[in-house]
Amino acid sequence: FCVFSGKDVISCFESICTADIKGLKNGTGTLTVFTNSAGGILDDLIVNRVADDLLYVVSNASRKSVDMANISAAVAAFKANGKDVSVEFLSSDDQSLLAVQGPKAVAALQKLCTKDLSRLFFMNSTTDSIAGVDGCRITRCGYTGEDGVEISIPSAKASEIAGALLEPTTGQLKLAGLGARDSLRLEAGLCLYGNDIDETTSPVEANLLWLVAKARRVENNFPGSNVINAQIKNGVTRRRVGFKMESGSAPARQHVEIYDNEQQKVGEITSGCPSPCLQQNVAMGYIREEYKKPGTEIMLKVRDKHYHSVVTKMPFVATHYYQPPK
Repeated sequence: FCVFSGKDVISCFESICTADIKGLKNGTGTLTVFTNSAGGILDDLIVNRVADDLLYVVSNASRKSVDMANISAAVAAFKANGKDVSVEFLSSDDQSLLAVQGPKAVAALQKLCTKDLSRLFFMNSTTDSIAGVDGCRITRCGYTGEDGVEISIPSAKASEIAGALLEPTTGQLKLAGLGARDSLRLEAGLCLYGNDIDETTSPVEANLLWLVAKARRVENNFPGSNVINAQIKNGVTRRRVGFKMESGSAPARQHVEIYDNEQQKVGEITSGCPSPCLQQNVAMGYIREEYKKPGTEIMLKVRDKHYHSVVTKMPFVATHYYQPPK
């Protein structure tokens, strides 16, 4: 977690990410990525625009040192030019994150809040008291493809709030582990940093071009923007796609090789698992550009055995984000 503040905070943060923070309304947020000079992805993260001079950022714990160095360098550069910006990094000793996900998640949380969460739409954020604990930040988002929230809370009160959520009178909430989270995020076609995206993959290759705001492409002033704009214009040689495997196949995990019908290697799996919703093995990975079309038949080599698979559009399972009425 970190909190950016100062009148130049938006231009500072935009100097290291691909999002159009200027175009966000206060109280809303977006998923974005930090990029390097080669257009590779340093991390994916959520930024909330709290006010014109205040941003709240949640990034991956595994990329903590990289993100802190990247952010600190940007802030130092802006300060050296007389700009008004500062950053406060919050440790896990101070703040914890609880993800409450699923169709009944918000109804359960509502019983412990004072604000009307029915007006809190996808990627909107607010602060409220939860179970009597003040200063909790509630963002309507998640990593499952379902409706839900992520709540940033004081670490000293994390067990207390989790306990209140798990009370039978609150709702039908249960604890879920990383296995449940991983199958849900894969069914939703969401990337895991270190598996599906890293410093060697660009947003274009990762099929995440929607994270590069059109205004930012025009401004062409974020790290690697020249590379990414060239890829948009000229194309890339590989692309992240989804795969559904034949019945009876073994799950295709990270590093499983992808072959065409002529037994030529054409790509590699980055994530895979059995889908509880589909009762079928699914995966995602990078494949040569000419094989990316949905319906293309390929082979996955799992433990020296080849299994038939089909390139499939993601998400595998429809998402249920809570959007405002049209």
